Amino acid sequence: MPEKEKLRIDKYLWAIRLFKTRSLASAACEKGKVKFQSLQVKPAKHVSIGEEYEVKTEGKRWRIQVTGLLDHRVAHAEAIKYFLDITPPEEIERLQFQAASFHTGKRLSKVGRPTKKLRREWEDFRGEEPESP
Repeated sequence: MPEKEKLRIDKYLWAIRLFKTRSLASAACEKGKVKFQSLQVKPAKHVSIGEEYEVKTEGKRWRIQVTGLLDHRVAHAEAIKYFLDITPPEEIERLQFQAASFHTGKRLSKVGRPTKKLRREWEDFRGEEPESP
């Protein structure tokens, strides 16, 4: 893969697949979701090998170390060779806890249409005859 000496942070974050589009990566920089040494970076900041960045995406707070410069988008298996994920274990545990607590697989009570079983119970309670098709 060709490596360049100057590479913008927004293009780098897009190339390593932390953001789906380059404009999303650029917007994240402008909103303060990308930090270098606890300071907000602009989308045009040049990336160097060995630098560490804090990146807040929709699903995770990443802490990455640049191991190589990548200026174009490649497959995920190839892209992960250009950065080192040094996210603290506490953040990973927090994500696992969130995933476990919010996806129970059950339908929320009193939300949406009633199930067939609930409809039958309601009809029995009210003493109505079920509708025939």
